[in-house]
Formats: sequence, C-alpha cells, structure tokens
Amino acid sequence: MFSRFFKRGQSEKERYNDLPIPENANWSFLGTDIHSHFVPGIDDGAKTIDDSLVMLRAMEAMGYKSIVTTPHIMIDFYPNTPTSIQNGLLKIQEAADKNNIKLNIRAAAEYYIDEYFVTLVGKEKLLTVHNNEVLVEFSMLYEPPRLSNTLFNMISEGYKPIIAHPERYAFMHNQMERYRELRDRGCRLQLNMMSITGYYGRNVMNVALALLEKGLYDYCGTDMHHEKHAEVIKSMLQTRAYTTLVNYPFLNSKLCF
Repeated sequence: MFSRFFKRGQSEKERYNDLPIPENANWSFLGTDIHSHFVPGIDDGAKTIDDSLVMLRAMEAMGYKSIVTTPHIMIDFYPNTPTSIQNGLLKIQEAADKNNIKLNIRAAAEYYIDEYFVTLVGKEKLLTVHNNEVLVEFSMLYEPPRLSNTLFNMISEGYKPIIAHPERYAFMHNQMERYRELRDRGCRLQLNMMSITGYYGRNVMNVALALLEKGLYDYCGTDMHHEKHAEVIKSMLQTRAYTTLVNYPFLNSKLCF
C-alpha cells in the first residue's frame, strides 16, 4: 500500500516532506497522459490550434511521451461525436508534425454521464482511452440518479469505466467507502494531479491525499485545459507534490504507444 509514504498525524503540507526532490524532476515516469482537452474549439479546452501547440510543447518539455486527449461529450454543452473528435485530432497531429513535436497523440473522450450517455451504452461504440477503458465524469455536486445502473451497463457491455477526478465529487467526500466500492465493482479511478496542490480547494486536496494513501487510484491525469494549467503542473516539479506522485504505482506508463 502507498500508506508507507504518509506518516500518522502529519498535515497535508507536511506529507510532502518525506523524500528529496530530484534536481531534474519531470513527469516521464508517467509516460502517457490520459486526460486533457487539446482539440481546439470543441469544448472548454484549447480555443485555437496555437493554444493546442502551447500545451503540447509544455507536455513534451515536462517529459511526457504519449497523449490521449479527451474532449468532453456532454450533450447540453459540448455535443461532440467520434467524428468531430477524430477530425480535431487530425488537425493537432498535423500541427504537431509541422512544429516538430514528437509526442504520440491519440484521442478518446471524457463522457458526461447524463441521459444522452445512458442511451449510447450498448447502442454505439464508445471511444476508449486504452483497450476497453472509457473515461467518464458526472455532476460534482449531486449523484446522477442512474449512476450505478449506468456503470453496471458499461461493464456488462465489456467496458471498464475510468472515473475522472473522483476527488472532486463533493457528494462523495463524506462517504469514503464509496471510492472502494467503485474499484470493487470494476471501475478505475483517475487522479487530477493538480488536486494535491489545493488548486481545486482544500477539501478536494484532502480527499485526493486520502485516496493516494489508501492506494485507490489507478491513473494520474493532467486534465489540462489551458496554458495556466501547464504552468501549475510544471511548477509542481519543484515541490513535494512531485515526490508524492513519483512513488505511486500509476498505470500510465503501461500505456505508451
């Protein structure tokens, strides 16, 4: 278990102080990022291809080798389809090639669990991050009424749900057993790496650290939307947040392609 890196009675800040920070720290130990928003103009991520290139250059400079970018599919706000996503992927692949960016870039999606998504499961082929793994999210404040049934249906159809940023779902913060239940049911959990810095608030940070301590995360993702996120993630390399993550057995490195 990862708990050996956390000492009983420490504050969140003190928990970063166990291990030295390497002089040339980078995120190469992860290898692949599975959660980002680099396709321009189709969700709340990159607005232009220049925005995409800024973030891709930052990812490469920080040691990443592969990217699975994941535009939102959220019918009320971002009604993307596999076709619109793949067309956008071609644009960033071409731009990356022209600008000598060596990252391997693929695309999947971050599906929002709503009534529209419920109708997709079993009807259309879902975009996968890796093999049968599908990145999903849902309301931060309220549990979707059909969440359990939808996850069950996904698994019945041969998919393995990856729950994006579980530490950010406020309705689960006082029900820590729910996270283990999700894992036990066949889901994987994906940490937003900025969560452990307090970027999304102290409550989110505390839950993220608790889930790390319990060894419940499977993947780590940037969830990068814009240049500011890139700057925060780069700055993490000079803090104890880096040593917290570098010693965790994330599955990202197994996905390099």
